[in-house]
Amino acid sequence: MTAIRGATTVNCDTPEEIKGAVKELLQTIKEKNNLSLCDIVCVMLSNTADIHSYYPAKAAREAGFDGCALYSSSEPLIDGALPLCIRVMVLCDSHFKPSYVYLRGAAKLRKDITEPLVVALDGPAGSGKSTAAKALAKHFNILYLDTGAMYRACALKCLNCGVKIEENTVKPVIENINLKIEYEDGRQVTILDGKDVSEDIRRPEVSDMASRVSALPCVRQKMVEMQRKIASSMSCVVDGRDIGTNVLPDAEHKFYVTASVQVRATRRYLENKAKGFDTPYETVEAEIAARDKRDMEREVAPLKMAEDATLVDTSDMTAEQAVQYIIDKIQEKI
Repeated sequence: MTAIRGATTVNCDTPEEIKGAVKELLQTIKEKNNLSLCDIVCVMLSNTADIHSYYPAKAAREAGFDGCALYSSSEPLIDGALPLCIRVMVLCDSHFKPSYVYLRGAAKLRKDITEPLVVALDGPAGSGKSTAAKALAKHFNILYLDTGAMYRACALKCLNCGVKIEENTVKPVIENINLKIEYEDGRQVTILDGKDVSEDIRRPEVSDMASRVSALPCVRQKMVEMQRKIASSMSCVVDGRDIGTNVLPDAEHKFYVTASVQVRATRRYLENKAKGFDTPYETVEAEIAARDKRDMEREVAPLKMAEDATLVDTSDMTAEQAVQYIIDKIQEKI
């Protein structure tokens, strides 16, 4: 069973307005979901208390949706509710990814499911942006695109090829890179040359190399091209170092996630230790500071906070608090 949600509004409480709005709403749902009338099992309608001149279920029957069960009810009067609104849930006896339909004044009710929701998170290493991005993607049930993994894969490719990290030597390697991003069981899988390298790209030497490789124009051009293509086709959460400023400058929801160097170094040290990499804390802190400097001073798309981004300092936040803060900010716009 698949449930398709939708809503619309009328300009005034008249039979003609209600008939037209209900017909438009149901026809649009039918067309957008490629349905035939026999696919529809039930149409459930409700209307706000200020609509009472015509029964929405009767309007649906007159619009040709008379071969399924029809149900309609009136909602209680609620302060602040969208006036003159008709809501619908169409039930179909099959499983598919539905396209929800919110028309007229109701379009602003659920922008998160009727328009692509793109969330851009930028920030330095160890700030918690990747953890937040994964949690946000799960919360909104949308794609998480780990751009860092893509740059790490480029670094791993360069390491495997033994090339010097310079534009003229890296460019031919990256131009024809066999890199695929796949999604299995809710997680991103990075495929390089036909092999799952999701774990390999997390090695410390690859992390260090990724910062230098990502500064090269040829690498950034190739990866940005791939990232924009993915983000234009679906709702997603994208994290990196230049997402809001360069990759997706038109993203509606932008955040700059950061924390003090000491806090970030501690997080990375514990993360490495859990993975079996026994790197001294002092070394990790020095590497974090050095990477910050490289990322912020590189000529191509340096790490910086977008002018229209929201600052999220996670130094004194738990991961859950940081995620909830971002969710609240997103919901304010939605």
